[in-house]
Amino acid sequence: MTIRNLDDLLAEGVSGRRVLVRADLNVPLDKQTGEITDDGRIRAVLPTLSALVQAGAKVVVCSHLGRPKGAPDPQFSLRPVAGRLGELLGAPVHFAEDTVGDSARSTVAALADGQVALLENLRFNKGETSKDDAERGAFADQLAALGDSYVDDAFGAVHRKHASVHDVPARLPHFAGRLVLREVEVLSRLTGEPERPYVVVLGGSKVSDKLAVIEALLPTVDRLLIGGGMCFTFLKAQGHEVGTSLLEKDMVETCRNLMERAPGKIMLPVDVVAADAFAPDAAHDTVPADGIPSHRLGLDIGPETVAGFAAVLSQAKTVFWNGPMGVFEMAAFANGTRGVAEAITKADAFSVVGGGDSAAAVRALGLDESSFGHISTGGGASLEYLEGKTLPGIAALEN
Repeated sequence: MTIRNLDDLLAEGVSGRRVLVRADLNVPLDKQTGEITDDGRIRAVLPTLSALVQAGAKVVVCSHLGRPKGAPDPQFSLRPVAGRLGELLGAPVHFAEDTVGDSARSTVAALADGQVALLENLRFNKGETSKDDAERGAFADQLAALGDSYVDDAFGAVHRKHASVHDVPARLPHFAGRLVLREVEVLSRLTGEPERPYVVVLGGSKVSDKLAVIEALLPTVDRLLIGGGMCFTFLKAQGHEVGTSLLEKDMVETCRNLMERAPGKIMLPVDVVAADAFAPDAAHDTVPADGIPSHRLGLDIGPETVAGFAAVLSQAKTVFWNGPMGVFEMAAFANGTRGVAEAITKADAFSVVGGGDSAAAVRALGLDESSFGHISTGGGASLEYLEGKTLPGIAALEN
């Protein structure tokens, strides 16, 4: 795979030229105040944007936020992001009120060298996510007209066949940004010849969401540690009752088959924190994984499980973690995720946090991000890369 990167573009010279940067600024917003609650994705694109600004480019940033229905929706506006991006860059970011309309064209036309503009939410336009090639292509034509070159630094979106990710690169000289290049380099280490023991920690809600990556990883990993809501379907497959815990009944047989195919590789919780209700103040106790009361649901892995997982992780040389071990947003059920995360940081291993809720947990729990080898910005993209799928955004950047 040969992909031209940002350094190649900078070597060509960008002073006075318009560079269209696809970023992933899909940050969480407080529903009441509209304020950004985690700016990690904004900070992740700063190295690329700063390099272009310093080189004198006219930087035109585009991104999606949330899932609007192909039309403007104030609750999904990128305006708050423009403000925060300007604070982090140390210079005002000019905000276009639309994506490819009059405001976008005039805002871009008014940029001076070294200035930055942010276009309004890409998904306010139906063409961005359309499955119709012609409709998507027409939108890509309009978007590409705002740049002389294109840089993709939105790893969290490269698994989507969207106009700004898949179609625009075909219309402009295209390059991978610093973040995308780093993500590909890191994940390639995991799919190549990782140093062993290679341990993968998977959590999250559903087995069905992670089935493809489990199938892909089982032949290559040394141990697979499973927590989160998905563990209860595995426990059910072992013949245990799981009370009112999250359960995918149609996946029980699949989980049983996975464990039979890889005996000894899959490690499940031996104890869980079971609660009366899904609530932060619910009554709860730690119980054996094979003794969950019928009226309770598991919301976290227990301390014995954390210790067991930590013992395995202490021997690892390569670690990939995707998905929290429990409902970490509630303090009473955050200890499992915190314990496993801290065990990963203490391991003498190259560690990768697979984006999404795992990355959010690292920040929400106040853990030192530099203690991990790499924190991915793309949960779904990371998993699909490890599954061996062709990612449309990466394929579009290949020469």
